[in-house]
Amino acid sequence: MRRLTVVQVLPALESGGVERSTLEIAQALVRAGHRALVVSAGGRLVPRLEELGAVHVRMDIGRKSPLTLLRAGALRRLLVAEGADIVHARSRLPAWVAWRALRGIDVAQRPRFVTTVHGLNSPSRYSAVMTRGERVICVSGTVRDYVMHHYPDTDPTRLRVVPRGIDPADFPTAPRPDPAARAWAAGLHPALAGEGPLLLLPGRGTRLKGHADAIELLAALRGEDLDARLWLPGAREAGREAYLAELEANASGLGVGDALAITPPTDAVARAYAASDLVLQVSRKPEAFGRTVIEALSCGRPVVGWAHGGVGELLRELQPEGAVAPFDTGALHATARRLLTRPGTATVTMSAHTLRAMQDATLAVYDELID
Repeated sequence: MRRLTVVQVLPALESGGVERSTLEIAQALVRAGHRALVVSAGGRLVPRLEELGAVHVRMDIGRKSPLTLLRAGALRRLLVAEGADIVHARSRLPAWVAWRALRGIDVAQRPRFVTTVHGLNSPSRYSAVMTRGERVICVSGTVRDYVMHHYPDTDPTRLRVVPRGIDPADFPTAPRPDPAARAWAAGLHPALAGEGPLLLLPGRGTRLKGHADAIELLAALRGEDLDARLWLPGAREAGREAYLAELEANASGLGVGDALAITPPTDAVARAYAASDLVLQVSRKPEAFGRTVIEALSCGRPVVGWAHGGVGELLRELQPEGAVAPFDTGALHATARRLLTRPGTATVTMSAHTLRAMQDATLAVYDELID
């Protein structure tokens, strides 16, 4: 296989799953001896990208303005100058810029066009650009079904399901229980101290993450004289003060305010999983994938969650007993209680959800087009 030049385009390199996937594929390309370029407006992840051996080209192709489409000419010149073989778009506006740039290149020299549908975006002509790739990577079967339902004219033979993956070394299996990890968590947040089980719901401070459902579950478990505690890392965010006050008032009204820790994100998320006894994934809106599920299972922690979207897909595949009909709070309580009293968590085989599997599958998509 000859050395390829692959150009990934996205709005910026600040944080998030799209950005993480961009770096992971850049890493795989460099490791395989290819050239990896990333075009974006920049951000705090640029130094990390460059440490991997990839090249960053600063170009603001994600600003939500019609004028951004005028950058297609600059992007076209870059693609020709660099001899790009593949252009991989990961977001809608950069995809439009890339698509316009490619239209202006002679077919004999034109790079191949790949898109990845990372989320369940509202169906529209604007979003439809993500289905225009010669190969359309879907991060889950849920996303593939969503694309085919809302864009039925899409050629299904161009779709490739490539699940997101984690590096198992970053989420090692922990003993259950893990007293050292629990002591660490309690030292950080005294509300988590106690002998009873610790529930964990990592996620941003938005109503869609289902924090209220988690608090109600905590109250139900404690109502059975179970000294349960709940940790919500990531829920405490600047600008979310009104929402946080609502959660705290809800917890106080249910009598569980002293058993709840609502905190900023933790950089030691694997240790947070190890400290927990049960991980919750109760997003009110279906998610495209549900990385929390595979991270927790890799650490040896059971997961309970609403069986919709990518979360339901993963639970049905990897731990069916944790899948609960969406918004059935009684079933959520019963399932959580059952998983908490189970003596241990069976080892879950996740070979299809490792970082290396995701990287290899993506490079295989590139190979299809070049071959």
